[in-house]
Amino acid sequence: MATNFDFLKSTDKNLFDIISEAEKLYRDEYFEQCMGQTRRFGENICKDVLGSRRTSEETFDDMLATLKDKSKGNPQEKEFLDDLYFLKRNGNKSVHSNIVEKDGMKALECLQRAFEVAISYSVFKNGPSDKLLHLQYDTELLVTGKKNKSLAERYNQEKLNQQKLKVKNKSIEKVQKKSEKRKKINKKNGYDKKSSVSKKISIFPIIMLISLTISLTIIVFLLLTFIKP
Repeated sequence: MATNFDFLKSTDKNLFDIISEAEKLYRDEYFEQCMGQTRRFGENICKDVLGSRRTSEETFDDMLATLKDKSKGNPQEKEFLDDLYFLKRNGNKSVHSNIVEKDGMKALECLQRAFEVAISYSVFKNGPSDKLLHLQYDTELLVTGKKNKSLAERYNQEKLNQQKLKVKNKSIEKVQKKSEKRKKINKKNGYDKKSSVSKKISIFPIIMLISLTISLTIIVFLLLTFIKP
């Protein structure tokens, strides 16, 4: 089943499995569990990004604090940290809440934030790419698990369908032209199937009448010959 995080599979299979499970939980309407899973995803990414810079940090809060201290303060890093804090905060609420809240919108936002985190992480690991930076979270893909064709793909498919239709119409037109040409040749040669049949039907009674007349004439002649005066 397709997910919004397919691009992450080749970078880190473990992270891909964690966040794919979060999308599955969302589809099954386990929204709180979905948010808890996105928190787990964020924590694992934070741990990976810190890498060797991690010392005594054990909790998600400690790792975020260290990551923030070591940040250069550029807008990309700030957004990355904001998304991670969002995942931590809402993930904690979903895990420790005494009341089960069917908050689908909040779970969706957690997935969308996790998506942005995953893109930043992929850029951190593999470097930027136009394809990666132009990705957008697809809520229809989230719900159905089926990837829809992009606008460009739909345009190309429609163009291909139009070309096929054009070829088909040309083929039909060619057959029609051949048929018309054949009719004209037959007409020119004086051949008309219907008129030929009609002629055969109209000549038949005449032949029968002539045959009957000849037969009657012979009979009369014989009678006159053999009857004595």
